[in-house]
Amino acid sequence: MKNVTVVDHPLLQRDLTILRNRTTSSDVFRRKMASVSVFLAYEAMRSLKLGRIAVQTPLEAAEGFVVDEDVLVVPILRAGLGFVQGFVDLVPEARVAHVGMQRDEASHEPEGYYSSIPSDIERDHVFVIDPMLATGGTATRTIAHLKERGASRFHFICLVAAPEGVDALLEAHPGVEIVAGAVDRELDRNAFIRPGLGDAGDRIFGTTS
Repeated sequence: MKNVTVVDHPLLQRDLTILRNRTTSSDVFRRKMASVSVFLAYEAMRSLKLGRIAVQTPLEAAEGFVVDEDVLVVPILRAGLGFVQGFVDLVPEARVAHVGMQRDEASHEPEGYYSSIPSDIERDHVFVIDPMLATGGTATRTIAHLKERGASRFHFICLVAAPEGVDALLEAHPGVEIVAGAVDRELDRNAFIRPGLGDAGDRIFGTTS
């Protein structure tokens, strides 16, 4: 599928199985969500631009590399918070912004309730993170909001996606690259991903809707 990368690393797929299991505790769910975010971040950041530098090893001079672009990580609240640590562990210099979106349970349409975005993001490589890509509405609105603020280069990273959400996001924003742990079968009539893993936010934080 164009613009979609499914990360098939065996350890990610093992942990995804644990996350799908309804008996997995919130404590284990949080830890596994953090661990899979590293695999997803590693793949999503494969396209980061590098700059060359000179370093001195204990034996001689050598050529090395540094990340040569600004990185902005944008978790969609609240479930996206479960992915942040994996990204900043790999790129500690990254900035982290936040966008709050919630889904209207009747219309299934996203409603924005919070935004904290730096003013100077025009040159940033933006990584929008949310464990679930269901209808695509939340992701689409978040990226549109970031484009209004000047951003132009995006990856969207999720653990589980529905085909309907992938199609909707790429139709609205054809240049976005999607990185996922799995593309599941479908959305049900309530716009939940099947088989999915339930409400990621509730499971991360041990709450119920």
